[in-house]
Amino acid sequence: MNWLLVALGGAIGATLRYGTGVLLIKPIGIFPWTTWWVNVIGCFLAGVFFAVSQKYSFLQSEARLFLMVGILGGFTTFSSFGLETFQLLRQGHSAVAFSYAISSLVIGVIVLGLGYYLFQSILKFDA
Repeated sequence: MNWLLVALGGAIGATLRYGTGVLLIKPIGIFPWTTWWVNVIGCFLAGVFFAVSQKYSFLQSEARLFLMVGILGGFTTFSSFGLETFQLLRQGHSAVAFSYAISSLVIGVIVLGLGYYLFQSILKFDA
């Protein structure tokens, strides 16, 4: 049942992300405003859900899987990143929070670049 909750929520979140991208005006330039706004909205909603779930414990089980892991996970994974960093800071683990944030960004970009260039070279080799 948990898998189904996550899958259904993920489908809803991905659809919402697509719809948000369609509705937002695409400004001229290279800054990814659509993704930026989706991530900001996702973090805001994760904060709202986290606060509400602290008050209503029934939101910490199946509802969390559906709403946080499913819908917000499908909408944006950045919301999970923001929430985890916030929780670390809230718990007084500032060094871990900053290490997590910086390493997520740096390692993510490095791995993205490695995957891009590796597959770019493989695809050129096959051509």
